[in-house]
Amino acid sequence: MSPAKKTKTPAAKGLAALIGPRLRPTAEARAAARIAELSEAAKEAGVKGLAAVVRRKGIAAFVGSVLDYSPFLRGIATDDPARLMALLTGDPDESLARVIGESAAAWQAGDQAELMRTLRRGRQELALLTALADLGGAWEVTKVTAALTAFADAAVGAAARFVLAEAAAAGQITLPDPKDPAQGSGWIILGMGKLGASELNYSSDIDLIVLFDAETAKLTGDAEPSMLFVRYTKRLVQILNEHTEDGYVFRTDLRLRPDPGATNIAISTEAALQYYESLGQNWERAALIKARPIAGDIEAGERYLRELIPYIWRKYLDYAAISDIHSIKRQIHDHRGHEDIAVAGHNIKLGRGGIREIASSSSRPSS
Repeated sequence: MSPAKKTKTPAAKGLAALIGPRLRPTAEARAAARIAELSEAAKEAGVKGLAAVVRRKGIAAFVGSVLDYSPFLRGIATDDPARLMALLTGDPDESLARVIGESAAAWQAGDQAELMRTLRRGRQELALLTALADLGGAWEVTKVTAALTAFADAAVGAAARFVLAEAAAAGQITLPDPKDPAQGSGWIILGMGKLGASELNYSSDIDLIVLFDAETAKLTGDAEPSMLFVRYTKRLVQILNEHTEDGYVFRTDLRLRPDPGATNIAISTEAALQYYESLGQNWERAALIKARPIAGDIEAGERYLRELIPYIWRKYLDYAAISDIHSIKRQIHDHRGHEDIAVAGHNIKLGRGGIREIASSSSRPSS
Protein backbone atom coordinates (compact mmCIF):
# COMPACT_ATOMS: atom_id res chain seq x y z
CA MET A 1 0.00 0.00 0.00
CA SER A 2 1.40 3.37 -0.90
CA PRO A 3 1.92 5.82 1.94
CA ALA A 4 -0.87 8.26 2.52
CA LYS A 5 -0.37 11.54 0.78
CA LYS A 6 0.54 14.27 3.20
CA THR A 7 -1.48 17.43 3.07
CA LYS A 8 -0.06 20.75 4.09
CA THR A 9 -1.80 22.61 6.86
CA PRO A 10 -2.14 26.26 5.88
CA ALA A 11 -0.18 28.58 8.12
CA ALA A 12 -2.28 30.60 10.52
CA LYS A 13 -2.61 34.22 9.47
CA GLY A 14 -2.46 37.08 11.89
CA LEU A 15 -5.61 39.16 12.21
CA ALA A 16 -3.89 42.19 10.65
CA ALA A 17 -3.36 40.24 7.42
CA LEU A 18 -7.05 39.31 7.24
CA ILE A 19 -8.47 42.80 7.60
CA GLY A 20 -10.22 44.11 4.50
CA PRO A 21 -11.73 47.48 3.49
CA ARG A 22 -15.16 46.88 5.06
CA LEU A 23 -15.12 49.81 7.49
CA ARG A 24 -15.77 53.28 6.10
CA PRO A 25 -12.77 55.32 7.33
CA THR A 26 -13.17 58.31 9.57
CA ALA A 27 -11.50 61.62 8.73
CA GLU A 28 -7.84 61.04 7.86
CA ALA A 29 -6.54 63.58 10.36
CA ARG A 30 -8.57 62.09 13.21
CA ALA A 31 -7.48 58.53 12.38
CA ALA A 32 -3.85 59.70 12.29
CA ALA A 33 -4.29 61.37 15.67
CA ARG A 34 -5.59 58.14 17.18
CA ILE A 35 -2.65 56.20 15.76
CA ALA A 36 -0.30 58.77 17.28
CA GLU A 37 -1.99 58.32 20.67
CA LEU A 38 -1.69 54.56 20.35
CA SER A 39 1.98 54.76 19.36
CA GLU A 40 2.71 56.96 22.35
CA ALA A 41 0.91 54.55 24.68
CA ALA A 42 2.89 51.64 23.21
CA LYS A 43 6.15 53.54 23.68
CA GLU A 44 5.35 54.28 27.33
CA ALA A 45 4.43 50.61 27.88
CA GLY A 46 7.61 49.38 26.19
CA VAL A 47 5.68 47.55 23.44
CA LYS A 48 7.89 47.42 20.35
CA GLY A 49 6.69 46.78 16.82
CA LEU A 50 3.08 47.87 17.23
CA ALA A 51 3.58 51.01 15.15
CA ALA A 52 5.02 48.92 12.31
CA VAL A 53 2.02 46.56 12.38
CA VAL A 54 -0.65 49.24 12.34
CA ARG A 55 1.12 51.23 9.61
CA ARG A 56 0.97 48.30 7.22
CA LYS A 57 -0.95 49.26 4.09
CA GLY A 58 -4.61 49.74 4.96
CA ILE A 59 -4.24 48.81 8.63
CA ALA A 60 -3.29 52.22 10.02
CA ALA A 61 -6.42 53.87 8.58
CA PHE A 62 -8.56 50.96 9.76
CA VAL A 63 -7.20 50.83 13.32
CA GLY A 64 -7.25 54.61 13.62
CA SER A 65 -10.88 54.70 12.48
CA VAL A 66 -11.93 51.97 14.92
CA LEU A 67 -10.28 53.82 17.80
CA ASP A 68 -11.85 57.09 16.71
CA TYR A 69 -15.35 55.68 16.34
CA SER A 70 -15.34 53.81 19.68
CA PRO A 71 -14.05 55.43 22.89
CA PHE A 72 -14.60 52.08 24.63
CA LEU A 73 -12.29 50.21 22.26
CA ARG A 74 -9.83 53.11 22.28
CA GLY A 75 -9.54 52.84 26.03
CA ILE A 76 -8.99 49.08 25.89
CA ALA A 77 -6.29 49.43 23.21
CA THR A 78 -4.35 52.30 24.76
CA ASP A 79 -4.57 50.92 28.30
CA ASP A 80 -2.86 47.70 27.19
CA PRO A 81 -1.05 48.08 23.82
CA ALA A 82 0.56 44.65 24.25
CA ARG A 83 -2.89 43.07 24.15
CA LEU A 84 -3.70 44.85 20.88
CA MET A 85 -0.33 43.80 19.45
CA ALA A 86 -1.02 40.15 20.32
CA LEU A 87 -4.48 40.28 18.74
CA LEU A 88 -3.30 41.90 15.51
CA THR A 89 -0.40 39.51 15.02
CA GLY A 90 -2.15 36.34 16.25
CA ASP A 91 -4.63 34.08 14.51
CA PRO A 92 -8.11 35.37 15.53
CA ASP A 93 -9.56 31.88 16.06
CA GLU A 94 -6.65 30.95 18.31
CA SER A 95 -7.03 34.23 20.23
CA LEU A 96 -10.72 33.52 20.72
CA ALA A 97 -10.03 30.01 22.01
CA ARG A 98 -7.43 31.36 24.42
CA VAL A 99 -9.70 34.07 25.86
CA ILE A 100 -12.59 31.63 26.33
CA GLY A 101 -10.31 28.98 27.83
CA GLU A 102 -8.75 31.40 30.31
CA SER A 103 -12.17 32.71 31.31
CA ALA A 104 -13.66 29.25 31.75
CA ALA A 105 -10.75 28.22 33.99
CA ALA A 106 -10.73 31.42 36.07
CA TRP A 107 -12.75 29.84 38.90
CA GLN A 108 -9.71 27.73 39.82
CA ALA A 109 -7.90 30.80 41.17
CA GLY A 110 -9.87 30.33 44.40
CA ASP A 111 -10.12 34.08 44.93
CA GLN A 112 -13.23 36.06 44.00
CA ALA A 113 -11.37 39.28 43.29
CA GLU A 114 -9.01 37.48 40.91
CA LEU A 115 -11.92 35.70 39.23
CA MET A 116 -13.74 39.00 38.70
CA ARG A 117 -10.59 40.65 37.35
CA THR A 118 -9.92 37.81 34.90
CA LEU A 119 -13.48 37.78 33.58
CA ARG A 120 -13.59 41.55 33.11
CA ARG A 121 -10.26 41.64 31.32
CA GLY A 122 -11.43 38.71 29.23
CA ARG A 123 -14.52 40.68 28.24
CA GLN A 124 -12.36 43.62 27.23
CA GLU A 125 -10.09 41.45 25.09
CA LEU A 126 -13.03 39.65 23.51
CA ALA A 127 -14.71 42.97 22.66
CA LEU A 128 -11.55 44.25 20.98
CA LEU A 129 -10.96 40.99 19.11
CA THR A 130 -14.52 40.61 17.83
CA ALA A 131 -14.79 44.29 16.85
CA LEU A 132 -11.57 44.16 14.82
CA ALA A 133 -12.48 40.85 13.19
CA ASP A 134 -16.04 42.00 12.50
CA LEU A 135 -15.30 45.49 11.20
CA GLY A 136 -12.32 44.21 9.24
CA GLY A 137 -14.33 41.49 7.51
CA ALA A 138 -12.34 38.59 8.95
CA TRP A 139 -15.47 37.19 10.64
CA GLU A 140 -19.05 37.03 9.44
CA VAL A 141 -21.83 38.14 11.75
CA THR A 142 -22.72 34.58 12.80
CA LYS A 143 -19.13 34.04 13.93
CA VAL A 144 -19.24 37.29 15.91
CA THR A 145 -22.46 36.43 17.76
CA ALA A 146 -21.21 32.88 18.38
CA ALA A 147 -17.96 34.24 19.85
CA LEU A 148 -19.78 36.66 22.15
CA THR A 149 -22.13 33.88 23.28
CA ALA A 150 -19.30 31.41 23.88
CA PHE A 151 -17.61 33.92 26.15
CA ALA A 152 -20.86 34.45 28.07
CA ASP A 153 -21.21 30.69 28.56
CA ALA A 154 -17.62 30.50 29.82
CA ALA A 155 -17.99 33.49 32.16
CA VAL A 156 -21.28 32.34 33.72
CA GLY A 157 -19.91 28.79 33.98
CA ALA A 158 -16.75 29.99 35.74
CA ALA A 159 -18.76 32.10 38.21
CA ALA A 160 -21.10 29.16 38.96
CA ARG A 161 -18.20 26.74 39.52
CA PHE A 162 -16.49 29.21 41.84
CA VAL A 163 -19.63 29.69 43.96
CA LEU A 164 -20.23 25.93 44.17
CA ALA A 165 -16.61 25.18 45.06
CA GLU A 166 -16.77 27.79 47.81
CA ALA A 167 -20.04 26.29 49.11
CA ALA A 168 -18.49 22.81 49.16
CA ALA A 169 -15.46 24.14 51.06
CA ALA A 170 -17.85 25.63 53.62
CA GLY A 171 -19.55 22.23 54.07
CA GLN A 172 -22.89 23.31 52.59
CA ILE A 173 -23.01 20.92 49.63
CA THR A 174 -21.36 17.68 48.56
CA LEU A 175 -20.16 17.73 44.96
CA PRO A 176 -19.84 14.50 42.92
CA ASP A 177 -16.76 15.85 41.12
CA PRO A 178 -14.74 18.58 42.88
CA LYS A 179 -12.71 19.06 39.67
CA ASP A 180 -15.95 20.13 37.97
CA PRO A 181 -18.14 21.55 40.75
CA ALA A 182 -21.10 22.15 38.45
CA GLN A 183 -21.53 18.53 37.37
CA GLY A 184 -24.29 16.83 39.35
CA SER A 185 -24.75 19.90 41.57
CA GLY A 186 -28.46 20.28 40.84
CA TRP A 187 -27.98 24.02 40.18
CA ILE A 188 -29.46 24.86 36.77
CA ILE A 189 -28.72 28.07 34.88
CA LEU A 190 -30.67 28.56 31.68
CA GLY A 191 -29.72 31.13 29.06
CA MET A 192 -32.74 32.85 27.53
CA GLY A 193 -33.33 35.13 24.58
CA LYS A 194 -30.28 36.04 22.52
CA LEU A 195 -27.99 34.17 24.92
CA GLY A 196 -30.00 30.97 24.63
CA ALA A 197 -30.06 31.27 20.84
CA SER A 198 -26.32 32.08 20.56
CA GLU A 199 -27.17 35.51 19.15
CA LEU A 200 -25.56 37.90 21.63
CA ASN A 201 -24.44 41.28 20.35
CA TYR A 202 -21.86 43.69 21.77
CA SER A 203 -24.20 45.51 24.15
CA SER A 204 -26.50 42.63 25.16
CA ASP A 205 -27.34 41.97 28.74
CA ILE A 206 -27.94 38.31 29.56
CA ASP A 207 -31.31 36.85 30.53
CA LEU A 208 -31.11 33.90 32.91
CA ILE A 209 -33.55 31.57 34.63
CA VAL A 210 -31.99 29.95 37.70
CA LEU A 211 -33.44 26.75 39.14
CA PHE A 212 -32.40 23.95 41.45
CA ASP A 213 -33.24 20.27 41.45
CA ALA A 214 -33.72 19.47 45.14
CA GLU A 215 -33.47 15.72 44.52
CA THR A 216 -30.15 16.01 42.69
CA ALA A 217 -28.46 18.57 44.95
CA LYS A 218 -26.67 16.91 47.88
CA LEU A 219 -26.95 19.55 50.58
CA THR A 220 -25.28 18.71 53.87
CA GLY A 221 -26.78 21.12 56.38
CA ASP A 222 -30.21 21.93 57.74
CA ALA A 223 -30.66 25.05 55.61
CA GLU A 224 -33.56 25.15 53.17
CA PRO A 225 -32.44 24.46 49.59
CA SER A 226 -34.27 27.58 48.42
CA MET A 227 -32.37 29.80 50.85
CA LEU A 228 -28.98 28.39 49.81
CA PHE A 229 -29.56 28.56 46.07
CA VAL A 230 -30.92 32.10 46.32
CA ARG A 231 -27.69 32.99 48.13
CA TYR A 232 -25.60 31.28 45.45
CA THR A 233 -27.51 33.11 42.72
CA LYS A 234 -26.89 36.47 44.36
CA ARG A 235 -23.16 35.70 44.42
CA LEU A 236 -23.29 34.69 40.76
CA VAL A 237 -24.96 37.96 39.77
CA GLN A 238 -22.50 39.98 41.87
CA ILE A 239 -19.50 38.36 40.17
CA LEU A 240 -20.89 39.15 36.72
CA ASN A 241 -22.72 42.43 37.32
CA GLU A 242 -20.69 44.45 39.82
CA HIS A 243 -18.77 47.44 38.46
CA THR A 244 -15.10 47.48 39.42
CA GLU A 245 -12.11 49.40 38.11
CA ASP A 246 -12.07 46.86 35.24
CA GLY A 247 -15.75 47.41 34.42
CA TYR A 248 -18.30 44.60 34.52
CA VAL A 249 -18.83 41.30 32.69
CA PHE A 250 -22.55 41.30 31.88
CA ARG A 251 -25.67 43.04 33.07
CA THR A 252 -27.80 40.16 34.31
CA ASP A 253 -31.60 39.96 34.17
CA LEU A 254 -33.49 37.25 36.07
CA ARG A 255 -37.05 38.46 35.36
CA LEU A 256 -37.97 35.77 32.82
CA ARG A 257 -38.42 33.20 35.61
CA PRO A 258 -41.95 32.03 36.47
CA ASP A 259 -43.98 34.78 38.17
CA PRO A 260 -40.97 37.01 38.95
CA GLY A 261 -42.95 39.35 41.18
CA ALA A 262 -43.81 36.55 43.61
CA THR A 263 -40.94 34.03 43.37
CA ASN A 264 -37.35 33.91 44.53
CA ILE A 265 -34.51 34.48 42.06
CA ALA A 266 -33.81 30.73 42.23
CA ILE A 267 -36.75 28.33 42.36
CA SER A 268 -37.11 24.56 42.39
CA THR A 269 -37.70 22.69 39.16
CA GLU A 270 -40.84 21.18 40.70
CA ALA A 271 -42.32 24.59 41.44
CA ALA A 272 -41.42 25.85 37.96
CA LEU A 273 -43.04 22.86 36.26
CA GLN A 274 -46.19 23.27 38.34
CA TYR A 275 -46.38 26.95 37.40
CA TYR A 276 -46.06 26.32 33.67
CA GLU A 277 -48.63 23.50 33.77
CA SER A 278 -51.24 25.59 35.55
CA LEU A 279 -50.51 29.29 34.94
CA GLY A 280 -48.00 29.51 32.07
CA GLN A 281 -48.75 32.10 29.39
CA ASN A 282 -48.15 32.10 25.66
CA TRP A 283 -45.38 34.70 25.83
CA GLU A 284 -43.57 32.35 28.24
CA ARG A 285 -43.91 29.51 25.75
CA ALA A 286 -42.32 31.73 23.12
CA ALA A 287 -39.50 32.72 25.49
CA LEU A 288 -38.75 29.09 26.37
CA ILE A 289 -38.22 28.17 22.72
CA LYS A 290 -34.73 29.66 22.99
CA ALA A 291 -33.94 28.34 26.49
CA ARG A 292 -30.60 26.51 26.76
CA PRO A 293 -28.64 25.21 29.78
CA ILE A 294 -25.46 27.31 29.73
CA ALA A 295 -23.93 26.73 33.15
CA GLY A 296 -24.29 24.81 36.36
CA ASP A 297 -25.60 21.27 36.09
CA ILE A 298 -26.04 20.98 32.31
CA GLU A 299 -27.45 17.45 32.44
CA ALA A 300 -30.09 18.45 35.00
CA GLY A 301 -30.95 21.48 32.85
CA GLU A 302 -31.44 19.35 29.75
CA ARG A 303 -33.60 16.93 31.75
CA TYR A 304 -35.75 19.83 32.96
CA LEU A 305 -36.24 21.20 29.43
CA ARG A 306 -37.24 17.76 28.18
CA GLU A 307 -40.03 17.74 30.78
CA LEU A 308 -41.18 21.12 29.46
CA ILE A 309 -41.48 20.00 25.83
CA PRO A 310 -45.28 19.33 25.99
CA TYR A 311 -45.78 22.82 27.41
CA ILE A 312 -43.49 24.67 24.99
CA TRP A 313 -44.61 22.81 21.87
CA ARG A 314 -48.36 22.42 22.12
CA LYS A 315 -49.90 19.92 19.71
CA TYR A 316 -52.82 22.21 19.04
CA LEU A 317 -53.54 25.92 19.22
CA ASP A 318 -57.11 26.72 20.23
CA TYR A 319 -58.81 30.00 19.43
CA ALA A 320 -57.96 31.41 22.86
CA ALA A 321 -54.25 30.78 22.32
CA ILE A 322 -54.32 32.39 18.88
CA SER A 323 -56.17 35.38 20.30
CA ASP A 324 -53.56 35.67 23.04
CA ILE A 325 -50.75 35.75 20.47
CA HIS A 326 -52.52 38.60 18.64
CA SER A 327 -52.96 40.35 21.98
CA ILE A 328 -49.21 40.20 22.63
CA LYS A 329 -48.62 41.88 19.27
CA ARG A 330 -51.18 44.61 20.00
CA GLN A 331 -49.63 45.29 23.40
CA ILE A 332 -46.21 45.78 21.79
CA HIS A 333 -47.69 48.32 19.35
CA ASP A 334 -49.70 50.10 22.06
CA HIS A 335 -46.67 50.35 24.33
CA ARG A 336 -44.04 51.30 21.76
CA GLY A 337 -45.93 52.61 18.75
CA HIS A 338 -43.94 52.21 15.53
CA GLU A 339 -46.98 50.90 13.69
CA ASP A 340 -45.60 52.20 10.42
CA ILE A 341 -42.29 51.00 9.01
CA ALA A 342 -39.86 53.88 8.57
CA VAL A 343 -36.14 54.18 8.16
CA ALA A 344 -35.36 56.94 10.63
CA GLY A 345 -36.18 55.96 14.20
CA HIS A 346 -37.80 52.62 13.43
CA ASN A 347 -37.48 50.15 16.29
CA ILE A 348 -36.17 46.92 14.73
CA LYS A 349 -36.86 45.00 17.94
CA LEU A 350 -40.36 46.11 18.88
CA GLY A 351 -41.59 47.83 15.72
CA ARG A 352 -43.72 46.38 12.96
CA GLY A 353 -41.95 43.43 11.35
CA GLY A 354 -39.34 43.46 14.13
CA ILE A 355 -37.64 40.78 16.16
CA ARG A 356 -40.45 40.48 18.71
CA GLU A 357 -43.10 40.11 16.03
CA ILE A 358 -41.12 37.36 14.33
CA ALA A 359 -40.50 35.56 17.63
CA SER A 360 -44.13 35.74 18.74
CA SER A 361 -45.32 34.14 15.49
CA SER A 362 -42.67 31.42 15.35
CA SER A 363 -43.83 27.84 15.00
CA ARG A 364 -42.08 24.61 15.89
CA PRO A 365 -39.48 23.67 13.28
CA SER A 366 -40.07 20.44 11.41
CA SER A 367 -38.09 17.47 12.68
